Amino acid sequence: MMKTMQALLMGASMAVIAGQALSAELTVWDWKSGDPATASFYQKAKELFEAKHPDVTINYVMQPNDQYYTLLGTALSSNSGPDLFLMNGGAQAKARFPALVKLDDRVDDIKDDLVGWEEFSDKSGAYAIPLSIQGFVVYYNKKLYQDAGLDPANPPKTWADLSKMCEAIKTKGAVPCFAMGNKEGFGIEFWFSALAATQWTADEQAEFSAGKLKWSSAPVKSILQAWVDANKAGWFPQGANSTAKFMDEYEGFMRGEAANTIGLISDVAHWKQFDEFLGADNDGVYAMPSPNVASDKKEGEPKFPLAGGIGYGVNKASANVDLAVEFAKVLASPEPAQIFFNDAGAISSNTKVDTAVIQSPAGISILGMMGSSGAPMAHANATAKELEEIHRLSQLLLNGETTVDEAAAKMDAVQADAHK
Repeated sequence: MMKTMQALLMGASMAVIAGQALSAELTVWDWKSGDPATASFYQKAKELFEAKHPDVTINYVMQPNDQYYTLLGTALSSNSGPDLFLMNGGAQAKARFPALVKLDDRVDDIKDDLVGWEEFSDKSGAYAIPLSIQGFVVYYNKKLYQDAGLDPANPPKTWADLSKMCEAIKTKGAVPCFAMGNKEGFGIEFWFSALAATQWTADEQAEFSAGKLKWSSAPVKSILQAWVDANKAGWFPQGANSTAKFMDEYEGFMRGEAANTIGLISDVAHWKQFDEFLGADNDGVYAMPSPNVASDKKEGEPKFPLAGGIGYGVNKASANVDLAVEFAKVLASPEPAQIFFNDAGAISSNTKVDTAVIQSPAGISILGMMGSSGAPMAHANATAKELEEIHRLSQLLLNGETTVDEAAAKMDAVQADAHK
């Protein structure tokens, strides 16, 4: 009897141990999962994964957008943190490659279905799975154009057009020409990449990415000068440095408090959101002109920055790497991706998503522009150190506390150090 009881207890203990081994929780960090616009996407991915893995629980942890990379850096530096986490493509993702699992041999089954890998890869391979395509375009309020005596059907195509438009808006006096939020320094990112898309040649874009095109060079410094000049001309509202880009700038634009804003093409501060507030017929879109046009482009044919937007990487320190990789693939799979597009207006990296369902005139225009008007996203091809410093200097430039030459010299030093 005693031996039978011992055997039963041992069997029960082994069952508990086996159950513990099979059960797991995947912690996923992002700055989106708590947004009502994206809730259906995240819920569908969770349902699909947990149906296949009933002993695994997905735990979404939404972090504040303005503190995200600071919190993530602290967690990763202690070899802890989430199992997988969301990142912006380009500089922010590449700065975290050392903490990520290399994915090349793990994503062969989906690689050809997705675009945007470049922003999450280097010469050694891919380190995150792209979720969306992102870009910067100018949205404009057609009613405010009409009120200022402008033709809302003909937005600016050149810098001269843009200057005339802003002068007309300024003369009307009801609202500033551009909404602008630069509290975290994000405003300069949008401005910088939007102008570089038309102003720089393909070679200059590549040289900047490699750290060979200095900030003090004419092609780069002229963009900083345009930032200062536009502010002095009254294009931006007062208090831009105390206004958060997400979402104070865009909420102001949606309330009709500015005629234009440089926004995104995908999932937030974009055509779908602006349609809902301004009305689809009142929401216009165009590619930002530049004061200088690259030799390989034509005047009146502005380009806009376009690249892999956001993606998920897997933490090397995760105790559940295989499960985390599998869930990252689910997040980018067709069914959740279609919901992400339908409900949030996210332009998916998954080429199997049907975009023909779109009815927004602005959204349709953007999808058309993507085929011929895209250019590299310059700021994302800088380093994380450069972005951190230009955030700070952009505020000083708006306040008149430094000059363009001084700022460019400081950025040269940061660039040189980052590319050692």
